[in-house]
Amino acid sequence: MRLSYWEYKTWFSEIDFTIVGSGIVGLTTAVFLKEKYPKAKVLILEKGVLPQGASTKNAGFACFGSISEIISDLENHKDEEVFQLVRQRFEGIDTLRRLLGDDPIGFEQNGGHEIFLDKDIGLYEKCQKKIPEINAFLRPIFKGDPFQELPNRFGFQGVQKRYITHRFEGQLDVGKMMWQLLQKAHEKGIIVLNGMAVTAFEDNGDAVHINIAGVELVTKKLFVATNGFAGQLLNKTVKPVRAQVLVTKPIKNLHIKGTFHFDEGYYYFRNVDDRILFGGGRNLDFIGEETTDFGTTGPIQKELKRLLADIILPDQEFEIDRSWSGIMGVGRQKTPIVEQLSENVCCGIRLGGMGVAIGSLVGRQLANFV
Repeated sequence: MRLSYWEYKTWFSEIDFTIVGSGIVGLTTAVFLKEKYPKAKVLILEKGVLPQGASTKNAGFACFGSISEIISDLENHKDEEVFQLVRQRFEGIDTLRRLLGDDPIGFEQNGGHEIFLDKDIGLYEKCQKKIPEINAFLRPIFKGDPFQELPNRFGFQGVQKRYITHRFEGQLDVGKMMWQLLQKAHEKGIIVLNGMAVTAFEDNGDAVHINIAGVELVTKKLFVATNGFAGQLLNKTVKPVRAQVLVTKPIKNLHIKGTFHFDEGYYYFRNVDDRILFGGGRNLDFIGEETTDFGTTGPIQKELKRLLADIILPDQEFEIDRSWSGIMGVGRQKTPIVEQLSENVCCGIRLGGMGVAIGSLVGRQLANFV
């Protein structure tokens, strides 16, 4: 790539802040930086045509953690760590809603329902008994009791007769959310360049030198927001994990409302525009799904279709419209890595599949490093 004088002068010179990655974290970091420093030149570099990773490919769950997840976390982490993790998710979704508004992103608070398969009767009874204790534990965050039991009113098959519902959870339109973030970035004069894969960078103390396809640019500060792809650029332990998703064609009289998950969260679904969006199945092939390659696999797609027919839409005809995948960044710990790596380089990565919930909060934290 050889830049003309005009290209270099307009896009690549006198850069104050450069962000790698145009997902939720990258865009919100840029927006919050521009709010703090209105005259700063802010550049976002994105290697894909659209934001890569998971920001435009997830299910759009505005969630804080199911009761089985909270119980498991309390068994493996300190109480305060779990409390702060849920608080971060609550504050992150609140930050996103305040930044963009509910209507522009299609936000609806219809509750998040954990359904339990017939074979998981032991887990269901354990969670059922723990509802009062977990409600008391989380009440300071939500200013009310989050969990309650509701009947299986949507007719799912092969599951317990009652769900355990988080009544404060919601859902949103991922496409609208990212469109609004991009529009806000453009309105503030933030430069977003696609097809720009950063291959290396070096912080020399005075500035950061970035290499893109053989072209070097200089920026005062660099923010890495590549989540599941962070291992390609940073010496950080972030495991890339692929999540496969499919969506049906429109279904008449589809009354399913809210967000749902089952089998310890490995499967999740919701109603989107009178369609069922259904994802998961990573537990069928943990090793194979630990990848940065997009795409779908026959065995997981087959199982998603089977579960869709047997549990979610029993005795009902449906057609699959399309399928896709996204790449998440996970690790042994559920807390994201938000760190200053050197004098002029910071990162906000390893969102653990909770990008919608905590992405904007991580973006604000990154902007505050300056």
